[in-house]
Amino acid sequence: MLKVSKGRQMIKIIFSSMIVVLAFFSVQACAAVHPELKSFPAAEQGMERFVVVLPDKTRAEEVDFKVELIPGKTMLTDGVNQMRHGSSIGARPLAGWGYTFYEVTGQDTTISTMMAAPEGSEKIKQFVSGTPLLIRYNSRLPIVVYAPEGYEIKYRIWTAGDARNADKN
Repeated sequence: MLKVSKGRQMIKIIFSSMIVVLAFFSVQACAAVHPELKSFPAAEQGMERFVVVLPDKTRAEEVDFKVELIPGKTMLTDGVNQMRHGSSIGARPLAGWGYTFYEVTGQDTTISTMMAAPEGSEKIKQFVSGTPLLIRYNSRLPIVVYAPEGYEIKYRIWTAGDARNADKN
C-alpha cells in the first residue's frame, strides 16, 4: 500500500514538473517578437507595455477579422453581481512612424449591480473588464497597449460570417 501511494505521488510530481516546464517554454515561444516592435517606446514609469502579435494572414483574409482589446483587472468579487471596471482603451498615433498604439485610460473604479450575495458565500477571483475596443486585424504590425501597472489586457479575434442578402420590403 505504501509503494502505491509513493508511485502516485511520484507521478504527480513528474506531471506537475512537466506542466511547469511546458508553460515556461510556451510563454517564451509566445513572447512578442516582431521586427516593428523596436519602433514603439518602452513603457513609462508606472505603466506596462502589452504586445499582441497576430497570426499571419493575407490582406484579403484580414478583411474578415477584427480584434477586440479588453482592459481590466483580476479582483475578488462576490460571484453574484455583474461588475464593470472604469477603464477604456483609446488609439494614439506614434509620432514620426505613422503607427498606432493603444493606451488604457479612465478611472481605477469598479461599478457593480447591488444584489445581495448568499450568506457565507466565498469571494472568487475574476477578471473585471473595462470598455473594450474593436480594431481592424493587421498581422503586419504588432498591437501595442500601454496600461497602468496592475492592469491586464485580454483580446479576442472576431471572424465575419458569410455575407447575406437583405430582403426587400
